[in-house]
Amino acid sequence: MADGTPVAARPAAPAEPKRRFRLPASLGGRTAFLLIVALMAVQAAGLTIHALDRVDLQRLFQAREIAGRAIVAWRTAVRSPPEMRAQLLAELDLPEGLTVELDDEPRVRPGMPPPPPEVARLFRLDLLNRAPPRDRPREVRLAGRGPSGFAASLRLPDGGWVNYRIFLPPTRPWHSETFLSAFVVMTAAAVLLILWAVARLMRPVRLLAMAADRLGRDVNAAPLPEEGPSEVATAARAFNQMADRIRRFVADRTQMLAAIGHDLRTPITRLRLRAEFMDDDEQRRKMLSDLDEMEQMIAATLAFARDDAAAEPAAAIDLAALCRTVADEAADARPEMAEAISYDGPERLVLRARPVALKRALANLVSNAVAYGGAARLRLSPAEGGVVRLVVEDDGPGVPEAELEGVFTPFRRLEASRNRETGGTGLGLTITRNILRAHGGDVVLRNRRGGGLSAVMTLPA
Repeated sequence: MADGTPVAARPAAPAEPKRRFRLPASLGGRTAFLLIVALMAVQAAGLTIHALDRVDLQRLFQAREIAGRAIVAWRTAVRSPPEMRAQLLAELDLPEGLTVELDDEPRVRPGMPPPPPEVARLFRLDLLNRAPPRDRPREVRLAGRGPSGFAASLRLPDGGWVNYRIFLPPTRPWHSETFLSAFVVMTAAAVLLILWAVARLMRPVRLLAMAADRLGRDVNAAPLPEEGPSEVATAARAFNQMADRIRRFVADRTQMLAAIGHDLRTPITRLRLRAEFMDDDEQRRKMLSDLDEMEQMIAATLAFARDDAAAEPAAAIDLAALCRTVADEAADARPEMAEAISYDGPERLVLRARPVALKRALANLVSNAVAYGGAARLRLSPAEGGVVRLVVEDDGPGVPEAELEGVFTPFRRLEASRNRETGGTGLGLTITRNILRAHGGDVVLRNRRGGGLSAVMTLPA
């Protein structure tokens, strides 16, 4: 070869992947597709039956007309004077497929094959011998001319012959000029009706999916209307019962935790009073500190269990202004780190959310970044593809890759890489994720290449 490489040594070109036909992804799309395919099959079968019936009808009509005109031609030849036969036969209005000639010799010779039986039945050749005696031919000769025609020679009383050549002209199953237009209009109307019916039938399914999504965001979402077809009403009723059981479970859990928290506050208060009477100042200080930590843990646990954010109504808020507010509050709380707290993004970005809950989630991320990472840089991106992205970056040691998801578990604290003196109950990130998921968004953690941690928030625009 020109490049010195044997043909057998060259790698074979990768075969192009075969494209496989795929049905539409949605249930409505698949239902509409299958119904349209079924409609096309039924239309094709109907058209085939219609065409075959029309062809048979045309053949029968043509055969009857040709046979009748042939008999008329014979009677004209028999009853007219010999000198006028040729003129009268020439003046006859003969249909397509029939030729009549007056001759001294027959065109059908002895030994020619007879016409097929189906042709004889179609043209009613037996009628030639059933005419009145004066109109009967002296001799009849028949010969086949293919599957749809024949030749006939009838002898006149004076010795002449009337020769026929008969065949069926081509059929036209789609003779009507408006048939195609009517068929297209009918098919388009049927397709539109199928699409409308499928969309209407799939509407309860879409409502059920939307209700399930709302229930995932808000356990107190409004119930589904229990109406429509019996199957839809049954599904809606079962969904509402499931949602009611979930609400009762959450309410029972919240009530139980609230009762536990209330009962724990009483002995904590008694211990606090008893600690005030201790003579050892150092032990009294440590005991009071432990009691304060217990109260904070109980309060955080109750706040997490109640999930007050779910009851807050959604409203239009300016997320850019909220980010600046949280950044300013964090800078005011830690003046020595004000230079490390910044916001970068649009001046205004409005979306619907629960203001207090979203501020709490953002404040948790910013406070973690400041406390554990020594910085908090907020970067807000405009909506893209229906999603708003907000990134909170810090300059801390980051989180082990195996723990990037585990830190969202309740009461999970990474003391090996975070400062233990900052405390915390291990619920901040859990509460943040719950709030964002209740809004239809999420939050994930990523280690930065240059060091530090990024908390990436997403919210529906």
